[in-house]
This record gives sequence, structure tokens and C-alpha cells, in this order.
Amino acid sequence: MGYKVKLGIFEGPFDLLVYLIENAQMNIYDIQISEITRQYLSYMEAMRKLDVPMAAEFMVLAAALIEIKSKMLLPRTAPSEEGPAAEDPRTDLVEKLLEYKRFKLLAEMLQQQEEQGLRIMEKPQEDLSVYTGQPDEYLDLDLRQFVSAFNLFLRKKKKVEEIRKHHIRSEKQRITAEARMADIRDFFREDPFREADFKDLIERKDDKYDIALTFSSLLEMMKEKKLEAEQKYIYGDIKVKATEFLIKGESDDE
Repeated sequence: MGYKVKLGIFEGPFDLLVYLIENAQMNIYDIQISEITRQYLSYMEAMRKLDVPMAAEFMVLAAALIEIKSKMLLPRTAPSEEGPAAEDPRTDLVEKLLEYKRFKLLAEMLQQQEEQGLRIMEKPQEDLSVYTGQPDEYLDLDLRQFVSAFNLFLRKKKKVEEIRKHHIRSEKQRITAEARMADIRDFFREDPFREADFKDLIERKDDKYDIALTFSSLLEMMKEKKLEAEQKYIYGDIKVKATEFLIKGESDDE
């Protein structure tokens, strides 16, 4: 059975591979590695004929797929008293694909939140002078009227404070991403060749928004090839280090 490959621009080799698997309606835990490898290589061949430049990561993944395909051709031993069965050669690839899909979903959610924040229209501050600029008038009110007017004033003031706080929070969310990337650049400026833990880049480790913001900033700087990150296993520590682009950029600033 053949699968139709859609040519387009993909963010990276895993983006292409996820597309091929989902387009073929395959179970990600039971990938038909031979067919997917064929589709992947066909895509790369089409890109080569169109003279479209490809990153080295596409070639690395192609080699990994061919290696997995060759291992799948070898007979696998069944579990016995002498030892467990051989591990499925696709296991490591499946784990990386699942991790990639989680990161991509998180990045899309953060982007949607940013776009939604940019569409928020703030209500201008109300003029409360009608309640605060004529104190002599209230001296002529009886106690019941005065209490009613004062309660109205408190409700208006509370509403204005809520609008002001929301405006400050929305404004902060629009500028924090750039500020966090600047903080990360300053962090590596002290020692450009250090290898840091991702947790060291988070300012407020108990704040979920701060964690998500730092993570999205890290992804953006990786996209700009200013940082490299490595996670050796799922849920493990993420090691981050600066690339020559960030180091060279900081040296030019000086």
C-alpha cells in the first residue's frame, strides 16, 4: 500500500516524521518502519530534485531510520529462562516522537495564549470625580443616602482596580518573553562555556507560568541556534549550553 507524501516546509525531521505517521494513520507504538523509511527517503529525494536546502538533522534521522529498518529484519529472540526478549528497535524512536509531540503542543498552547493576550482591548479609566470632587454635597444627605452613595463609590473603585491590574498583567505577558531571553543571555554571558541545568534558568521555580515562559524562551533561542539542549531520557534533566552564535554575538556586543 502506498502513501501520498505532501511536500511542504517542516520545522525539522521529527516534524516530517510525525506528519508521515499521522497521514498514514499508523499507531505510533507500532510504526511500519519499512514504509515510513521509504516515504521519508522519497521526501528527501523530492527536496533534492527541487534544489531545496536540507539541514543535517534530516540526514541523521534518515540514517537512524535505515538502521532501525535493518534491525527489524533480524530475527528477535523470544523471552526464555536464559534472559528477556530483545528490545524492539523502534522503542527509542517512539519515545523521542512522543516527547517531540508534547513539546510542540506546549509551544502551540503558549503561542495561542500570547495571541489571545494581544487581542485584549483594555477599558479606559473612569472619571470618579463625580463621587470624590463634591464633598459638601454629601453633607446634605441623610445616613441611608450617604451609605448608598459610598457603597457605589467602593464598587466603582474596585472595578477600576481590577481593570488596572488586568492591564498590568496583560502588558507584562507581552514583554516577558523578550525579557526572559535577555536574562538567559546574561546568564551565559558570565561563563559562555558552562553547561547549565534548565532549572537554573527559572527565576520562580514554584510558578507554573514562569516555568512555561522559560521553556518557551529556551525553544525560541534553540530555534535561533543560540542555545543547545539535551535530555538523555524522558523526564530527565535538560542540559543547556550556549552555541557559537550566542557566544560570538555577546563578544561583538562587547
